[in-house]
Amino acid sequence: MSLCRSLLRRAALSSILLLAALPASFAAAPAHKVIVDMDIGDDIDDAFALALLLQNPDIEIVGITTDWGDTALRGRLLERLLRETGHAHIPVAQGIATPNPTPFTQARYAQRGAAPTQPPQDAIDFLLREIKRQPGQITILALGPLTNIGAAIARDAATFKQVKQVVMMGGSVRAGYRKSQYVPVRPADKEYNIASEVKGAQALFGSGVPIVMMPLDSTQIRLDEVERNAIFGHGSPLTDAVTLLYHQWIDTYQPWSSNMPSLFDVVPVTWLIDPASCPTTPLRIAVTDDGYTREVAGQANAQVCLASDQPRFFHLFMQRLLAR
Repeated sequence: MSLCRSLLRRAALSSILLLAALPASFAAAPAHKVIVDMDIGDDIDDAFALALLLQNPDIEIVGITTDWGDTALRGRLLERLLRETGHAHIPVAQGIATPNPTPFTQARYAQRGAAPTQPPQDAIDFLLREIKRQPGQITILALGPLTNIGAAIARDAATFKQVKQVVMMGGSVRAGYRKSQYVPVRPADKEYNIASEVKGAQALFGSGVPIVMMPLDSTQIRLDEVERNAIFGHGSPLTDAVTLLYHQWIDTYQPWSSNMPSLFDVVPVTWLIDPASCPTTPLRIAVTDDGYTREVAGQANAQVCLASDQPRFFHLFMQRLLAR
């Protein structure tokens, strides 16, 4: 019996030593393989969301697709940020360009980046190719209007159904926009991402793929001065880039905004890292032709976070962003 126990201990020790000797990519696979579809450059929350993603080694960013408005200029912004923060290996693909009434507040940062030396990858081709190459493994993190998503479904719905899940910021279910948590909750509003691309949103919610939805109900989290100063004074290449983008955002005329950003797009990222930061409820969501996301009767087609755990959110966000 003692000989048997000794052999088992030796086998266990050998396994531990073998794992320790393996490269990190073999010893600990990433928890999520993510394609980020984003409209970075208008509001500032996209930059904070990307910064948090880049600070998480358990998330593999397979690529980033630019969405909405001037998608070529968004690509230049991303390529500069990724290059200057040591992440130039992450592919960037250009999405469908659209009209965009929202100011591109961080255009100066993008325009001072290097001009492209070769034609950009097409976002729809990139999405479908990576989903087909890694069926059941790709999470699409949808942080803007759903133009590229809708186009991918229209082109090849069967391949799109092989995604692991779509984790999205968008919609308004039981609460609308508000500037402060101390004012009464408004009824559900037409939220920007959904109302900007209704057909894409309708295609996604009718696609049958797993959806995790973070609407206005759970994403209107303000970044106060104390947290901003900690980030802006941190001094890493990544927080320096976010600081510059923030100040360009502030320096652009936006009569509806303030210097206190709302971290809408960060909430889906924190959920990927820690689902308890935004617990979800199964609901059936219908997208109306005028851009509302209505809770309706029937089998659930989305897991919806209706309220964030804000202390848990900030603990994770600040700890990861300020890591050495």
